[in-house]
Amino acid sequence: MPPAAPTPPPPGAASPPLGRLLENTADAVQAVRGGQSLTDVLACCPPDLRPGVQALSFHTLRWLGSATEARALLAPKLPPPAVDALLVTALALLWPTGAGQDPPPYAEHTLVDQAVSAARVRTPAAAAFINAVLRRFLRERDALVAGAQRSALGAYNHPLWWVERVKRDWPQHWQALLAGANRRPPMTLRVNARRGTGEAYVHGLAALGRAATLAEDPPGTTLGAGQTVVLAQPCPVYQLPGFAEGEVSVQDAAAQRAAALLLQPIDGEDRATQPWLRPKARVLDACAAPGGKTAHLLELAELELLALDSDPLRLARVQDNLNRLKLQAELKAGDGRFPKGWWDGRPFDAILLDAPCTASGIVRRHPDVRWLRRQDDIQALARIQAELLDALWPLLAPGGRLLYATCSIFPAEGRLQIDAFLQRLPPGTAVLEPASPGHLLPLPDNAPGAIAMRPAALQDGFFYALLRKTPGS
Repeated sequence: MPPAAPTPPPPGAASPPLGRLLENTADAVQAVRGGQSLTDVLACCPPDLRPGVQALSFHTLRWLGSATEARALLAPKLPPPAVDALLVTALALLWPTGAGQDPPPYAEHTLVDQAVSAARVRTPAAAAFINAVLRRFLRERDALVAGAQRSALGAYNHPLWWVERVKRDWPQHWQALLAGANRRPPMTLRVNARRGTGEAYVHGLAALGRAATLAEDPPGTTLGAGQTVVLAQPCPVYQLPGFAEGEVSVQDAAAQRAAALLLQPIDGEDRATQPWLRPKARVLDACAAPGGKTAHLLELAELELLALDSDPLRLARVQDNLNRLKLQAELKAGDGRFPKGWWDGRPFDAILLDAPCTASGIVRRHPDVRWLRRQDDIQALARIQAELLDALWPLLAPGGRLLYATCSIFPAEGRLQIDAFLQRLPPGTAVLEPASPGHLLPLPDNAPGAIAMRPAALQDGFFYALLRKTPGS
């Protein structure tokens, strides 16, 4: 779940000193290494420091593998955790980045000076050590960078098991996928179809001197087309015109595909620009938090929608989103695997199952994920996904549709999961619609096989499978 939206700074507020930002960024890196999500860490960060700490933490976590290997070359004896966290933070922020990636955010000597100042506050005895290590890095940078990149960790900035898994799953694309995870993603918006069009919103931004483009819709999109806007430069949500009034939401283009896939008619059906469902049809969003896809469904159709989530606290985020957008749904806390605890017995016309997953497709937006995940998480999450599919399919009315989605690039959570599910069902009771996108890989347009793999360089990695329950089954 992304951090809470930033609040506007007080008028005339000064930027926090870099030394304080480095102190708190090192704390965040140490917490992530200890298994805590960056979202939780940032929630506890002082509000005036949070935007800066988030930006520095994102950069550091994208280059943490390289920085860790360089630190090992510079100081083979592992320093105490707090010292090591500050050291790798500074090294990551000094690391030379490639084309299409964020440059180091501060001048070299400014960063070294402020890292030493931060050390004097947090680890005074290590200030001279940190100063010496960082200055040596600047003197010997080319050799140290080359040495660090001899290992998979230093070269790809992902754990070794992750690198091997991506290499096995996507032998043609693994290097591009790993490199793409270290690029800063675009800020993509979804214009509320009840309030306006993407084209009008782009023109409104241009009038304010803000550059943005209308994203190209996926082939075959008929419902909710022309609503995706990509900003030239990210900004806090409070700077988005109409955000507080519900005119626009922040949502990646790949995530925006869910609502149209579930609701729009399939080739050969009538009313191509209208939902295939009757008005007030019963729809279940089975893992709804934080509510972006819930809201999008309601923006596109008049539905009797149940938003379900197992976490009551995260369910509150769904309600916040609906309130801002002036939309209504029934919200329930419950686990989709155990319908007896929340289902009223009436079948659903459509189900969206945006299942819990490794989030391996959105690592560029959540760079801590790669360091938090463990290899056995894939199997554990795949088991939960299978249990959700098995439990929710009987709740779907004959002729209804279930859209299975994960923000993962691992086939075990996508294609292989759906193949196994269809094998478990009685023959002839389910159809995998040809409109199903399958795996969407965040590859550059010129990557080998890019067109065949249906990638989108501006989109996150996702998997979608649209299943239809045959009438009479």
